Amino acid sequence: MALIPRNPTAGVYPATDDYVHAMEVVAPQRFLFVSGTMGLDPDGAPGADLDAQLRLIWSNIRAILASADMTTDNIVRLTSYLRDGSYADANATARIAALGDRRVPTTAIVVQTLSPEWLVEIEVVAAA
Repeated sequence: MALIPRNPTAGVYPATDDYVHAMEVVAPQRFLFVSGTMGLDPDGAPGADLDAQLRLIWSNIRAILASADMTTDNIVRLTSYLRDGSYADANATARIAALGDRRVPTTAIVVQTLSPEWLVEIEVVAAA
């Protein structure tokens, strides 16, 4: 499988340093579509604050990926659902920390979550 970032410079606004416009996935054998994952601990309790929930989200995503013999290196698409727009910077920082130097197509949307205690939810698509 090959991953080819696509960031055209003509006819579209420039991508920022923390994402790419598109990711071409060449010859994948498997896709994993991960449901929106929340910052809940193994007992289902939300983290006490935004940073705790972001740590739990990425821990949960890593566990889900591992169940399919994948890692964050397999993520090819990511969508974040933020309860408040002010969470965008912390979310981006956590995403960059989780993905390292890899950049993937990313969308962040401000939403009303099903529970006011759930501050962020992240869904990913992974390929191998």
